[in-house]
Amino acid sequence: MEKEQLLEEIEKLLSFDGNNTTINPDYLAYFTCEELESIKKELERKYENMVEENFEWMQQFKKEFE
Repeated sequence: MEKEQLLEEIEKLLSFDGNNTTINPDYLAYFTCEELESIKKELERKYENMVEENFEWMQQFKKEFE
């Protein structure tokens, strides 16, 4: 995967909350593809954990009102 594509995917993961995040493409010179892939994977893990925590909270919330 190219650095530019990885950067776009990282920006999307950082913008999940509706706030657009833009990373200066000049920073690509400082990262390898492997480093960018690692950053992307870490952000995906954090996003998945957050989604799971929110789901669990919603389930508990629903139980309180049943």
